[in-house]
Amino acid sequence: MDGGLILLVFLALLFAWGLNRVRRALRLGPVGYLGVVIVFVIVMLLLWGQTQV
Repeated sequence: MDGGLILLVFLALLFAWGLNRVRRALRLGPVGYLGVVIVFVIVMLLLWGQTQV
């Protein structure tokens, strides 16, 4: 397994933990939460794709 991919998985878990705390503070609904998660996944995949060239 690629070390960069392991780092991205770790960052995703850290982001999910932080987002859960922010979601409670900002009172985001499930649609807002899902939107933020989808944007994060797309950005992380794009960043990972850039390193694979």
